[in-house]
Amino acid sequence: MRKILFFICFAIFAFGEGNFSVDEVDKNASEIIAGNLNRIIELNAKIKAIDENLKGNIWIIKYANFQNYQELTQNEIELEKKLKIAKTDEEKDNIKKQIKTISDQLALLSGYENMPFSSIITMPEVNEISRIHNPFAIITNFSNIKSLESSKSDQKDQLARLMGVIEKLKDKELALNEIAKIDPSEENQKNLYNIHYEIREFNSAYQIGTTTYSVFEKKIDEQIQILKRDIKTQVKRALNIAILIFATILIAFLLKFIAKKYIKNDDNFYLANKFINVINFTLIVLILIFSYIENMTYLVTILGFASAGLAIAMKDMFMSMLGWSVIIFGGTFRVGDRVRVEKDGVIYVGDIIDISVLRMTIYEDITYLSWKEHHRAGRIIFIPNNYIFTELIANYTHNSMKTVWDGIDITITFDSNHKKAMYIIKNIARKYSKGYTDIAKKQMGKLRSQYSIKNPNVEPRIFSFFEPYGIQISVWYMTNSYATLGLRSNISSEILESFRCEPDIKIAYPKQTLFFNEKIQGPVDIEKMTKEQLF
Repeated sequence: MRKILFFICFAIFAFGEGNFSVDEVDKNASEIIAGNLNRIIELNAKIKAIDENLKGNIWIIKYANFQNYQELTQNEIELEKKLKIAKTDEEKDNIKKQIKTISDQLALLSGYENMPFSSIITMPEVNEISRIHNPFAIITNFSNIKSLESSKSDQKDQLARLMGVIEKLKDKELALNEIAKIDPSEENQKNLYNIHYEIREFNSAYQIGTTTYSVFEKKIDEQIQILKRDIKTQVKRALNIAILIFATILIAFLLKFIAKKYIKNDDNFYLANKFINVINFTLIVLILIFSYIENMTYLVTILGFASAGLAIAMKDMFMSMLGWSVIIFGGTFRVGDRVRVEKDGVIYVGDIIDISVLRMTIYEDITYLSWKEHHRAGRIIFIPNNYIFTELIANYTHNSMKTVWDGIDITITFDSNHKKAMYIIKNIARKYSKGYTDIAKKQMGKLRSQYSIKNPNVEPRIFSFFEPYGIQISVWYMTNSYATLGLRSNISSEILESFRCEPDIKIAYPKQTLFFNEKIQGPVDIEKMTKEQLF
């Protein structure tokens, strides 16, 4: 370097206008050398800063590993050549060890055998999108659009990061180029060649990546546009369906308003309201089905194959739906009716509080049955509608009949005045059941217009029978279908009070008479007594 600068200064001295001494030349050369050294230091610092900035960059790391792989491969080839010409065994062993070490290193770097930019050059596979045919897939497609845009953004960011690396490598190239001009040593020339090669490879990868990204971006944008068009179409369709459903619901509310205005009976209004709800729900389901099934032949085929299996697997459900039709249109049962249901020997008595498509809901009230057998009440009983075809269901209040026959049995002794007892009991029953008897007469008149009733008499009836312990008197009277126990309790109490005032009427009940031997005195152990002592 010093010699080069000296010759430069000598040339200036020889051909210049001024005359320079040797000392002046040496002084100028020293200043030039010092300036160049400072500049080289600055450039090296700049290169070091660039290297530090690129130190953790994934593309630089991949490229460095790729270079290492190539160098190791070349070293392995050279060692293989040396192994062939090696003469001594010791020399061969050393070369084999070196080859083994390089092979292990190559195994670790096997993923970098080819150019390490395939993730940018090769874009992700763009799968065929699934078109949407119903509004329920709109939310899913919004997610798909977001995923596609995210994939496009990721690839664009990768290219941007690669371009950032290229810009820094170009800055490094400028610095190395300037250093090579100041000091054209072999090492500097080699570094400059390496950076040229590296930039060329990165530029090549960037160009290919840009081209593939352009194709990738067009595919993504095309799919996004298709999805957006589908979403727009489905939103319009959903809006039309929503308007149609809203109109259907509005008509249902109008029908309910009309029913409430003109149907005065609460039970009939409940039935009409329930029927409107079922029809409204059915219409909404049909609107949805016919709106989103393009090929009706396909629907008919599916229903044809499915109906056979459904008829067997869902037999009870279909029978319940048929039972609901019979109940609604036949008028056999209505909400509010008191019914008695028997299933597998178990009897339930209660009021119908709801009739749905599949079942009747019954509220178990306190009745004679619950007092006599169950000792509990208040349960909600669910009766499938198909039970009206297979099980016994009795209706205590059919066709507006609000009264039923109830009976009380009283047994009096054989020596009692049974005619007098029957007279008292019948008068008490007539007195307490008079109001219900009058109601029953009016209801019976309506019932006879629909059914053939041979004995329409609803006045209290009384009967007497011989029993092992006395004469049993049975009185029957009309009572409220929903409160039989109340009237039974009142009549029973009144009969008991009346019999207490009659000395010639005694209530019979099972009893035993024990006779003891008069000779037995003191505490008696019956087990130790003899037969003669007992009788």
